[in-house]
Amino acid sequence: MTSIDALDARIILALDDDPDATILALSRALGIARNTVHARLRHLAEDGALRPFSQRLDLRALGYELVAFMSLWVSQTDPGILAGLLGVPEVISAHYTTGDADILAQAVARNTRDLHRITKAILAVDGVVRTSTAISLDEVIPYRPRALLRVAADSWRPAAAGRPGSGTGPLPVQ
Repeated sequence: MTSIDALDARIILALDDDPDATILALSRALGIARNTVHARLRHLAEDGALRPFSQRLDLRALGYELVAFMSLWVSQTDPGILAGLLGVPEVISAHYTTGDADILAQAVARNTRDLHRITKAILAVDGVVRTSTAISLDEVIPYRPRALLRVAADSWRPAAAGRPGSGTGPLPVQ
């Protein structure tokens, strides 16, 4: 995956401020060449640094009011566990973890009855041995890459003469 440098961070922050901004508007706002903005956004998208637009969606708009975190204990020898979890659309993310459980899954549901249905679907996945669920009461700190982008963008130094808009390379280790 591409390392995001200070100029990339500035471009992403500008898009965060105005998601409908054109490449031309971004280049003018940031004082860099239009082709630089276009090339950097294309590279970030192709390399997977920019996630799909659907990941910005507030799932409450689809009727999923409940968020649950499910610890899953699984049989380590069953290769179909991930495919089985992908078959449950309400599982919106999952991570292998250390500690007692093997996988931490985040799921959404319309209500507790729906969560019960989803839990049964997860338990029906071959290799899932048991689950433990914690229901989120309220999200107190949402996913917030903007704070880290600001740190990266603050390292911006204008390009050297003869290299308009090139900015700096990856952030130095301090």
